[in-house]
Amino acid sequence: MYFRDKVIWITGASSGIGAELARQLAAQQARLVLTARRAEALAGVAKDCLQHTQHCTILEGDLAQAELLQELTGRAIGVYGHIDVVIHSAGISQRSTAIDTSMDTIRKIMEVNFFAAVTITKYLLPHFAARGSGHVVAISSMAGLMGFPMRTGYAASKHAVKGYFETMQTEADIPGLDITIVSPGRINTPISLSAITPTGELHGKMDEELLNGIPVSECADKILRGVARRKKHIIVARGERFLWWFWWFWHPVYLKIAHKEGMRHK
Repeated sequence: MYFRDKVIWITGASSGIGAELARQLAAQQARLVLTARRAEALAGVAKDCLQHTQHCTILEGDLAQAELLQELTGRAIGVYGHIDVVIHSAGISQRSTAIDTSMDTIRKIMEVNFFAAVTITKYLLPHFAARGSGHVVAISSMAGLMGFPMRTGYAASKHAVKGYFETMQTEADIPGLDITIVSPGRINTPISLSAITPTGELHGKMDEELLNGIPVSECADKILRGVARRKKHIIVARGERFLWWFWWFWHPVYLKIAHKEGMRHK
């Protein structure tokens, strides 16, 4: 198994894709460091992981607090003495139009979805360079490839993630460093429950599209297979692939479809 004994740090590990990645990696005997803000939920994921591996450590942390990330990264390295793979899975979604979304909300989304991933990676790069190896896995989104209604701040953050880490791929200035960008479409996870509304409150309900989305177990399996193959970009999507096709080849149709689908639940 490719991930056996590899030290893997997962942010956003308390639910959704991050939690499922942790469970599947535990079954492959990886050494896990799990980070999220919600301690109780994180402990539940760790309990699942410990049924398969003896090596699973919790590092609770709020990634929106940028001043804490250097210490958090040092602690993550210190758990097993090194990091082989970091998976940036932490994220906040959004359910509000541009006119209704405050700048505070946009900044919060950017802080967690983009700046936290970049900051942690920056702190890890000297570690990876010294070891001559490392792997950064950045969970972006299909919304990082094209815009979608009610997701202005979210799409902007995911476009930024793709742009930053893809540019690092072109630089290729650290020998032994792999970078994988992941663009999931609609995955059956509870991300919409904690999506931010115009008032800053939580959306608090599951979107119908997510309930009918790709099972999170299937998504995580595809991600891990791609990471093991050192793929540069992994897309896990169904219908969004067709929308992306229209984005490339028939943009006016893409705009109409995206508007119709995205605004019908406003």
